[in-house]
Amino acid sequence: MSTPDFFRARLDQMIDLRHPLAVLATRMPWQQIEASVAPLLARKDRRGRSIEGADLFGPTLQVVGAGVSAAGRPRLAIRLMVSLLYLKHAYGLSDEAVVERWAENVVWQFFSGQEYYEPRLPCDATQIGRFRRVLGEAGVEELLAKTIEAAVQMQAVRKSELQRVIVDTTVQEKAVAYPTDSRLLEVARAKVVQLAQRAGLRLKQTFEREGRSLRRRAGGYAHAKQFKRLRRVLKRQRTVLGRVLRDVQRRKTCVIACSHGWSAPSASARSAPRTSTSCTRCMRRRSSASARARPASPTSSA
Repeated sequence: MSTPDFFRARLDQMIDLRHPLAVLATRMPWQQIEASVAPLLARKDRRGRSIEGADLFGPTLQVVGAGVSAAGRPRLAIRLMVSLLYLKHAYGLSDEAVVERWAENVVWQFFSGQEYYEPRLPCDATQIGRFRRVLGEAGVEELLAKTIEAAVQMQAVRKSELQRVIVDTTVQEKAVAYPTDSRLLEVARAKVVQLAQRAGLRLKQTFEREGRSLRRRAGGYAHAKQFKRLRRVLKRQRTVLGRVLRDVQRRKTCVIACSHGWSAPSASARSAPRTSTSCTRCMRRRSSASARARPASPTSSA
Protein backbone atom coordinates (compact mmCIF):
# COMPACT_ATOMS: atom_id res chain seq x y z
CA MET A 1 0.00 0.00 0.00
CA SER A 2 1.37 3.39 -0.93
CA THR A 3 1.85 6.03 1.69
CA PRO A 4 1.73 9.84 1.24
CA ASP A 5 4.67 10.18 3.63
CA PHE A 6 7.82 8.79 1.98
CA PHE A 7 9.87 8.66 5.18
CA ARG A 8 7.28 7.02 7.48
CA ALA A 9 5.29 3.79 7.26
CA ARG A 10 1.64 3.53 8.11
CA LEU A 11 0.61 1.77 11.31
CA ASP A 12 -1.66 -0.69 9.53
CA GLN A 13 1.45 -1.99 7.74
CA MET A 14 3.40 -2.40 10.97
CA ILE A 15 0.92 -4.37 13.11
CA ASP A 16 -1.11 -7.54 12.90
CA LEU A 17 -4.62 -6.52 11.98
CA ARG A 18 -5.94 -9.66 13.70
CA HIS A 19 -4.91 -8.25 17.08
CA PRO A 20 -7.97 -7.82 19.38
CA LEU A 21 -7.42 -4.09 19.74
CA ALA A 22 -7.00 -3.68 15.98
CA VAL A 23 -10.24 -5.57 15.34
CA LEU A 24 -12.05 -3.56 18.03
CA ALA A 25 -10.77 -0.32 16.48
CA THR A 26 -12.50 -1.16 13.21
CA ARG A 27 -15.75 -2.22 14.88
CA MET A 28 -16.21 0.57 17.41
CA PRO A 29 -18.86 3.23 16.49
CA TRP A 30 -16.42 6.13 16.74
CA GLN A 31 -18.69 8.58 14.95
CA GLN A 32 -21.56 7.97 17.38
CA ILE A 33 -19.23 8.30 20.36
CA GLU A 34 -17.79 11.58 19.08
CA ALA A 35 -21.28 12.92 18.37
CA SER A 36 -22.45 12.12 21.91
CA VAL A 37 -19.33 13.50 23.63
CA ALA A 38 -18.85 16.63 21.52
CA PRO A 39 -21.64 18.69 23.23
CA LEU A 40 -19.94 18.17 26.60
CA LEU A 41 -16.65 19.54 25.28
CA ALA A 42 -18.10 22.46 23.32
CA ARG A 43 -17.19 25.97 24.40
CA LYS A 44 -19.88 27.55 26.55
CA ASP A 45 -21.67 30.74 25.68
CA ARG A 46 -20.95 33.31 28.38
CA ARG A 47 -23.34 36.04 29.42
CA GLY A 48 -20.71 38.68 30.01
CA ARG A 49 -20.85 41.64 32.34
CA SER A 50 -21.96 45.23 32.01
CA ILE A 51 -19.49 48.09 32.31
CA GLU A 52 -20.52 51.71 32.67
CA GLY A 53 -18.65 54.28 30.66
CA ALA A 54 -18.94 57.77 29.36
CA ASP A 55 -18.45 59.43 26.00
CA LEU A 56 -19.30 62.76 24.41
CA PHE A 57 -23.01 62.05 24.56
CA GLY A 58 -23.13 61.03 28.24
CA PRO A 59 -22.98 57.78 30.24
CA THR A 60 -22.99 54.49 28.31
CA LEU A 61 -23.49 50.83 29.21
CA GLN A 62 -21.37 48.25 27.42
CA VAL A 63 -21.48 44.44 27.70
CA VAL A 64 -18.06 42.75 27.59
CA GLY A 65 -16.99 39.13 27.75
CA ALA A 66 -20.15 37.74 26.15
CA GLY A 67 -20.37 35.06 23.51
CA VAL A 68 -18.17 32.08 22.70
CA SER A 69 -14.48 32.74 23.24
CA ALA A 70 -11.94 31.34 20.79
CA ALA A 71 -9.04 31.84 23.17
CA GLY A 72 -7.10 28.99 24.69
CA ARG A 73 -5.44 25.87 23.40
CA PRO A 74 -7.55 23.72 21.03
CA ARG A 75 -8.84 20.47 22.45
CA LEU A 76 -7.34 17.12 21.58
CA ALA A 77 -9.13 14.61 19.39
CA ILE A 78 -12.12 13.00 21.11
CA ARG A 79 -11.19 9.55 19.81
CA LEU A 80 -7.71 9.88 21.28
CA MET A 81 -9.02 10.80 24.75
CA VAL A 82 -11.71 8.11 24.67
CA SER A 83 -9.12 5.52 23.64
CA LEU A 84 -6.75 6.52 26.43
CA LEU A 85 -9.57 6.31 28.95
CA TYR A 86 -10.57 2.86 27.67
CA LEU A 87 -6.96 1.56 27.70
CA LYS A 88 -6.48 2.88 31.22
CA HIS A 89 -9.44 0.89 32.57
CA ALA A 90 -8.81 -2.17 30.38
CA TYR A 91 -5.21 -2.64 31.56
CA GLY A 92 -5.55 -1.17 35.06
CA LEU A 93 -2.91 1.54 34.61
CA SER A 94 -2.50 4.98 36.06
CA ASP A 95 -2.77 8.15 33.99
CA GLU A 96 1.02 8.56 33.84
CA ALA A 97 1.61 4.92 32.90
CA VAL A 98 -0.98 4.84 30.13
CA VAL A 99 0.47 7.85 28.29
CA GLU A 100 4.01 6.48 28.58
CA ARG A 101 2.97 3.07 27.31
CA TRP A 102 0.96 4.65 24.48
CA ALA A 103 4.13 6.29 23.13
CA GLU A 104 5.81 2.84 22.90
CA ASN A 105 2.92 0.68 21.65
CA VAL A 106 2.00 0.91 17.97
CA VAL A 107 -1.16 -1.16 18.46
CA TRP A 108 -2.46 1.34 21.00
CA GLN A 109 -1.74 4.19 18.60
CA PHE A 110 -3.65 2.41 15.82
CA PHE A 111 -6.57 1.88 18.21
CA SER A 112 -6.51 5.62 18.97
CA GLY A 113 -6.92 6.52 15.30
CA GLN A 114 -3.32 7.43 14.47
CA GLU A 115 -2.01 6.74 10.99
CA TYR A 116 1.72 7.06 11.68
CA TYR A 117 3.88 6.20 14.66
CA GLU A 118 4.32 8.99 17.21
CA PRO A 119 7.21 8.63 19.67
CA ARG A 120 5.95 11.56 21.77
CA LEU A 121 3.43 11.45 24.58
CA PRO A 122 -0.14 11.93 23.34
CA CYS A 123 -0.99 14.43 26.07
CA ASP A 124 -0.22 15.35 29.62
CA ALA A 125 -1.37 12.83 32.20
CA THR A 126 -3.53 15.44 33.97
CA GLN A 127 -5.66 15.93 30.84
CA ILE A 128 -7.07 12.40 31.20
CA GLY A 129 -8.38 13.29 34.63
CA ARG A 130 -9.96 16.50 33.30
CA PHE A 131 -11.58 14.59 30.44
CA ARG A 132 -12.95 12.02 32.89
CA ARG A 133 -14.46 14.76 35.07
CA VAL A 134 -16.10 16.38 32.03
CA LEU A 135 -17.69 13.10 30.99
CA GLY A 136 -18.91 12.25 34.46
CA GLU A 137 -20.12 8.88 35.61
CA ALA A 138 -22.90 8.73 33.01
CA GLY A 139 -20.48 9.40 30.16
CA VAL A 140 -18.07 6.68 31.25
CA GLU A 141 -20.94 4.18 31.53
CA GLU A 142 -22.08 5.11 28.01
CA LEU A 143 -18.60 4.45 26.64
CA LEU A 144 -18.57 1.07 28.37
CA ALA A 145 -21.97 0.25 26.87
CA LYS A 146 -20.70 1.10 23.37
CA THR A 147 -17.72 -1.19 23.89
CA ILE A 148 -19.96 -4.06 25.01
CA GLU A 149 -22.26 -3.57 22.02
CA ALA A 150 -19.29 -3.70 19.66
CA ALA A 151 -18.03 -6.87 21.34
CA VAL A 152 -21.45 -8.50 20.94
CA GLN A 153 -21.69 -7.51 17.27
CA MET A 154 -18.28 -8.96 16.46
CA GLN A 155 -19.25 -12.13 18.41
CA ALA A 156 -16.37 -11.76 20.82
CA VAL A 157 -18.84 -12.01 23.72
CA ARG A 158 -22.05 -13.99 23.83
CA LYS A 159 -25.20 -12.40 25.24
CA SER A 160 -25.54 -15.25 27.72
CA GLU A 161 -22.22 -14.23 29.28
CA LEU A 162 -23.65 -10.80 30.16
CA GLN A 163 -26.55 -12.21 32.16
CA ARG A 164 -24.30 -13.01 35.10
CA VAL A 165 -21.64 -10.62 36.35
CA ILE A 166 -18.77 -11.82 38.55
CA VAL A 167 -17.32 -9.03 40.68
CA ASP A 168 -13.83 -9.44 42.07
CA THR A 169 -13.62 -7.45 45.29
CA THR A 170 -10.32 -6.64 46.93
CA VAL A 171 -10.13 -7.25 50.68
CA GLN A 172 -8.26 -4.50 52.48
CA GLU A 173 -7.33 -4.54 56.13
CA LYS A 174 -8.93 -1.87 58.27
CA ALA A 175 -7.94 -0.50 61.63
CA VAL A 176 -10.95 -1.96 63.43
CA ALA A 177 -10.36 -2.75 67.09
CA TYR A 178 -11.62 -6.13 68.22
CA PRO A 179 -14.25 -5.72 70.99
CA THR A 180 -12.31 -7.36 73.83
CA ASP A 181 -13.62 -7.43 77.39
CA SER A 182 -10.91 -5.07 78.61
CA ARG A 183 -11.65 -2.49 75.93
CA LEU A 184 -15.41 -2.67 76.46
CA LEU A 185 -15.03 -2.21 80.22
CA GLU A 186 -12.76 0.81 79.76
CA VAL A 187 -15.10 2.37 77.20
CA ALA A 188 -18.07 1.81 79.53
CA ARG A 189 -16.25 3.49 82.42
CA ALA A 190 -15.24 6.47 80.30
CA LYS A 191 -18.78 6.88 78.93
CA VAL A 192 -20.38 6.72 82.39
CA VAL A 193 -17.95 9.33 83.73
CA GLN A 194 -18.57 11.57 80.72
CA LEU A 195 -22.34 11.39 81.09
CA ALA A 196 -22.11 12.05 84.83
CA GLN A 197 -19.97 15.14 84.30
CA ARG A 198 -22.33 16.35 81.60
CA ALA A 199 -25.25 15.98 84.05
CA GLY A 200 -23.39 18.01 86.69
CA LEU A 201 -22.66 15.14 89.09
CA ARG A 202 -19.39 15.37 91.00
CA LEU A 203 -18.08 11.85 91.40
CA LYS A 204 -15.90 10.80 94.27
CA GLN A 205 -13.38 9.17 91.96
CA THR A 206 -13.29 8.70 88.18
CA PHE A 207 -10.42 6.15 87.95
CA GLU A 208 -9.15 7.86 84.81
CA ARG A 209 -5.45 7.09 85.29
CA GLU A 210 -6.01 3.60 86.65
CA GLY A 211 -8.41 2.78 83.81
CA ARG A 212 -5.83 3.61 81.14
CA SER A 213 -3.18 1.65 83.01
CA LEU A 214 -5.41 -1.41 83.32
CA ARG A 215 -6.24 -1.23 79.62
CA ARG A 216 -2.55 -1.26 78.64
CA ARG A 217 -1.76 -4.08 81.05
CA ALA A 218 -4.62 -6.18 79.72
CA GLY A 219 -3.35 -5.75 76.15
CA GLY A 220 0.15 -6.76 77.15
CA TYR A 221 -1.01 -9.81 79.09
CA ALA A 222 -3.26 -10.93 76.23
CA HIS A 223 -0.39 -10.59 73.73
CA ALA A 224 1.95 -12.56 76.00
CA LYS A 225 -0.78 -15.18 76.67
CA GLN A 226 -0.55 -14.61 80.43
CA PHE A 227 -4.21 -15.38 81.00
CA LYS A 228 -4.05 -15.64 84.80
CA ARG A 229 -2.80 -12.06 85.12
CA LEU A 230 -5.28 -11.01 82.44
CA ARG A 231 -8.18 -12.36 84.50
CA ARG A 232 -6.99 -10.37 87.53
CA VAL A 233 -6.90 -7.18 85.48
CA LEU A 234 -10.38 -7.83 84.09
CA LYS A 235 -11.68 -8.44 87.61
CA ARG A 236 -10.24 -5.11 88.73
CA GLN A 237 -11.81 -3.35 85.72
CA ARG A 238 -15.21 -4.79 86.59
CA THR A 239 -14.75 -3.60 90.18
CA VAL A 240 -13.85 -0.09 88.99
CA LEU A 241 -16.85 0.07 86.68
CA GLY A 242 -19.15 -1.13 89.46
CA ARG A 243 -17.85 1.52 91.87
CA VAL A 244 -18.39 4.27 89.31
CA LEU A 245 -21.93 3.07 88.57
CA ARG A 246 -22.83 2.90 92.29
CA ASP A 247 -21.37 6.36 92.86
CA VAL A 248 -23.45 7.77 90.01
CA GLN A 249 -26.57 6.08 91.37
CA ARG A 250 -26.01 7.54 94.85
CA ARG A 251 -25.37 11.04 93.52
CA LYS A 252 -28.44 10.90 91.31
CA THR A 253 -30.67 9.71 94.16
CA CYS A 254 -29.27 12.41 96.42
CA VAL A 255 -29.98 15.13 93.86
CA ILE A 256 -33.55 13.90 93.41
CA ALA A 257 -34.12 13.77 97.19
CA CYS A 258 -32.74 17.27 97.73
CA SER A 259 -34.82 18.75 94.91
CA HIS A 260 -38.05 17.29 96.37
CA GLY A 261 -37.21 18.11 100.02
CA TRP A 262 -37.65 14.55 101.21
CA SER A 263 -36.99 13.65 104.83
CA ALA A 264 -34.37 11.25 106.10
CA PRO A 265 -34.97 7.56 105.48
CA SER A 266 -36.67 5.46 108.15
CA ALA A 267 -34.93 3.12 110.55
CA SER A 268 -35.83 0.05 108.49
CA ALA A 269 -34.37 1.70 105.40
CA ARG A 270 -31.20 2.62 107.32
CA SER A 271 -30.81 -0.92 108.54
CA ALA A 272 -30.92 -2.29 104.99
CA PRO A 273 -27.39 -2.74 103.61
CA ARG A 274 -26.29 -0.07 101.07
CA THR A 275 -29.76 1.36 100.50
CA SER A 276 -29.34 4.69 102.29
CA THR A 277 -30.26 7.68 100.17
CA SER A 278 -28.70 10.28 102.42
CA CYS A 279 -25.49 12.09 101.65
CA THR A 280 -23.27 14.55 103.43
CA ARG A 281 -24.99 17.58 101.95
CA CYS A 282 -28.45 16.30 102.95
CA MET A 283 -27.30 15.52 106.49
CA ARG A 284 -25.72 18.96 106.75
CA ARG A 285 -28.95 20.65 105.68
CA ARG A 286 -31.05 18.63 108.14
CA SER A 287 -28.65 19.31 111.03
CA SER A 288 -28.67 23.05 110.33
CA ALA A 289 -32.48 23.06 110.07
CA SER A 290 -32.87 21.21 113.38
CA ALA A 291 -30.44 23.60 115.07
CA ARG A 292 -32.50 26.59 113.98
CA ALA A 293 -35.76 24.97 115.16
CA ARG A 294 -34.39 23.95 118.60
CA PRO A 295 -35.23 26.57 121.31
CA ALA A 296 -32.30 28.10 123.11
CA SER A 297 -31.69 26.70 126.62
CA PRO A 298 -31.68 29.23 129.48
CA THR A 299 -28.23 29.94 130.87
CA SER A 300 -27.69 29.36 134.58
CA SER A 301 -26.81 32.35 136.66
CA ALA A 302 -23.64 32.24 138.61
